[in-house]
Amino acid sequence: MTTGPLAGLRVVELTGLGPAPFAAMLLADLGADVLRVDRPGARPFVAAPEHDLLARGRRSVAVDLKDPAGAELVLRLVERADVLLEGYRPGVTERLGIGPEPCLARNPALVYGRMTGWGQEGPLASTAGHDVGYIAVTGALHAIGRAGGPPQIPLNLVGDFGGGAMYLVVGVLAALLEARAGGRGQVVDAAIVDGTAHLATMVVGMLAAGAWQDSRGVNLLDSGTPWYDVYETADGGHLAVGALEPRFYAELIGRLGLADIAPDRAGADPEVLRGLLTDRIRQRTRDEWVAVFEGSDACVAPVLSFAEAREHPHLAARGTYLERDGVVQPAPAPRFSRTPAHLGLPPARAGEHTRAALADWGIDDVAALLAAGTVVQAAVEGDGGPAQRAN
Repeated sequence: MTTGPLAGLRVVELTGLGPAPFAAMLLADLGADVLRVDRPGARPFVAAPEHDLLARGRRSVAVDLKDPAGAELVLRLVERADVLLEGYRPGVTERLGIGPEPCLARNPALVYGRMTGWGQEGPLASTAGHDVGYIAVTGALHAIGRAGGPPQIPLNLVGDFGGGAMYLVVGVLAALLEARAGGRGQVVDAAIVDGTAHLATMVVGMLAAGAWQDSRGVNLLDSGTPWYDVYETADGGHLAVGALEPRFYAELIGRLGLADIAPDRAGADPEVLRGLLTDRIRQRTRDEWVAVFEGSDACVAPVLSFAEAREHPHLAARGTYLERDGVVQPAPAPRFSRTPAHLGLPPARAGEHTRAALADWGIDDVAALLAAGTVVQAAVEGDGGPAQRAN
C-alpha cells in the first residue's frame, strides 16, 4: 500500500533528464502515484535500469507521443491527474498537442509543472544549455572557488537539483494547494536560472550590505576565513572545519592544542592562523582527528566519499542510505511523524508497466492501443520475449 503525505496524488510525468525526473522521484518518494510516460525503447541515462535511481518509485508506460493517438492518450491521463510534469524545451509539448492549453481544457484543476534551464520566456529560452551554464549566468558559479583560482563546478547539485528540481516541487505543491481551494489549476514555470538566483538570496543581501565581496575565496563562507575551510590530514584525507562562532572556534583550537598560540582570532592575522591550522592538522590522520573531535562542538567533520558516507555512524543510525536489490541509495527525505515515506518501486524499464498501469488509471482500450503501436508493453524480465505491441 502506498504511504507518505502525498498518497492519493496522481502525477503524469513526461520523461526527461536530470531535474524533472528528480522532482518526479521526490513526489513518488513522498507517496504520489507518478506515471512515467517514456518513449518506446528508451534507454536509461545510466548503464543499467536498476542503477537509474532517478526513475525509482513509479511505473513506466511507453507511449509514442508523435502519434496523435499517443498525445490523445496523455490528455486522457491528464483528465485523471492532479499534476503533469515536463522538462522539454519551450514549445515542444505544444507541438505534440499536449501543452498547457489542451491539458487545462481537459482538466481545469490541473497543475502543469514545467522544468527548464532558461525558463519559458527570455532571449535564451529556446537555446540549449546545461547546469554549469545556468549557474554561471546567475553569479553563483563565480562565487564558488578559492582566491586566485578559477570557479569550481559544484557537481550539478546547485543548478539542476537545488535551483531546478526543488523549486519545481515547491511550485507544484503550492499551486496544488491553491487549485484545491479554488478549483483552478495553473502553469508552474520553474527555471533553473530563477531558482539558483533565489538560492543566493542571503549572499546577495550581504553583498548589498557590504558584508560580502564579489570575489571568490575572500568571504566568510567560501574559504576566505581559516576557521571555515577544508584541511588536509597526514594520510591525504581532509577535515571540514566550520567553527564560525567564537565559542566553537575556542573548542576547535583547544582540541588542536593551539589555545596558547591563537586564543583570540579577532586580533590574529588570518593567514598566519591558516598556516597554524594547516600544519597542525597535517600531523595526524583524518580518523585520528575524528577521534579527537568526537562529541565536541568544534564543528569539525571528516570529508567522506559517497562510499564512506553510507557507513558513517550518524547516517547509519538514521538510515540516511538504504540498500535495496543490492543497490545503495539515499532514503526518501524529509521525514514525517505520522505519514512516513518509503521506497516505492525499483527503477523501471521503459514500458514495463504499460498494460497494468494504464488499466489502473481507467484506460479501457489498452489492447487496441497496444495493437496499433501507440503504446508498447516491455517484455517481462526473464521471459526472453520481445516488447509487446499487442495482447
